[in-house]
Amino acid sequence: MPSISFRPLARADFALLGHWLCQPHVARWWADDPSPTALEQDYGACIDGREPAQVFIALADSAPLSLVQRYRLAAYPEYLAELAALIDVPARASSIDFFLGEPTLLRQGLGSAMLRAFADASWRADPGASCILVPTHADNLPSQRTLERAGFARVAQGELTPDNLADTRAHVLYQLDAPATHTSLPEGRPS
Repeated sequence: MPSISFRPLARADFALLGHWLCQPHVARWWADDPSPTALEQDYGACIDGREPAQVFIALADSAPLSLVQRYRLAAYPEYLAELAALIDVPARASSIDFFLGEPTLLRQGLGSAMLRAFADASWRADPGASCILVPTHADNLPSQRTLERAGFARVAQGELTPDNLADTRAHVLYQLDAPATHTSLPEGRPS
């Protein structure tokens, strides 16, 4: 298995990100506009630190592998309220979103390896986080299997606003609790 690392998304990555968003396995679930103007709108504030989500390019042996982002759910109150209709959301819960970029990288265990590495990095970057909650569409079986192989447990199902408005509202929710060795700090901005 390759070494997995992460670097913050930069505007120089927009061409790569636009290419990935056009791949059928990504476009099916991420209905984002891949144009440079739309990418600036969607990710510019995160890059500049004006948006609470932290977005990264995951690297496998230094080659771009995927996009992955993390955020505290409390930073998005409407989204938190929607999730709270399905589950008692733990205090200090975070969430992540992810996809593998190239179709040739699928079905090799890279997605689950990336998620395990990203969860470990997230516990270090945000030691106050209690867990990571990840909703995925009920029909997105590859994402569900990837989460399960990375150690996430299915904890709820129900209706949420879909990322792709062509989809139904049916979702499942996965959770990974912070490890026992994780230092729990008071609520605050992630480091």
